[in-house]
Amino acid sequence: MRRDDQRAMIAQTIQLALAPVFVLVAIGNIMNILTTRLGRIVDRSRSLKTLHAATKDAQHDEVVVEMRFVDRRIQLIGRALLVLVMSGLGIGVTVGMVFIGEILGIELRTLTASTFFLSISLLMLALVFLLMETRLVAQSLRLPPELLELHRKDI
Repeated sequence: MRRDDQRAMIAQTIQLALAPVFVLVAIGNIMNILTTRLGRIVDRSRSLKTLHAATKDAQHDEVVVEMRFVDRRIQLIGRALLVLVMSGLGIGVTVGMVFIGEILGIELRTLTASTFFLSISLLMLALVFLLMETRLVAQSLRLPPELLELHRKDI
C-alpha cells in the first residue's frame, strides 16, 4: 500500500472513530452530573444519621422515611454509574475495533456496530436510572396539600 493511501486510510479511520468519541464525552458529562448528585446525597445521609439518633416519635419516623428515599437514590445513582462505565468501555472497544479492522484489513463492521449499539443501549439504561432518581426526588419533596392551602381563593 502506498504511503498516501495509508495516510488517507488513517484519516478516514480517525473520522469514523469520532462519533463514538463524542458519545464518550457525553458519558463523561453524565457521570460528572451523577457523581455531583451522589456527593450531595451522601452529605444529606450524614445529616440524617445525626438526626436519626437525636429524634423521637413522629419526627424520628420522618427521618427514617427520608433515609429510605436517600438509600434508594444512592442505589439508583450507583446503578447508573455502573452502567455508564460499562457503556464507556463498550465505546472504547468500538473505537479499538474500528482501528484494528482497518489496520489488519479485517471486516469487523457487524461486530463494531453491535458493540456500538450495546453501548448506546447501556447509555439509555443509565439515563432511565437517572430519570428514576430524579422522579424519586420529586416524589420525596412534594409538599403536603394542607401546607399549600389550596382551599383559599384569596391568594
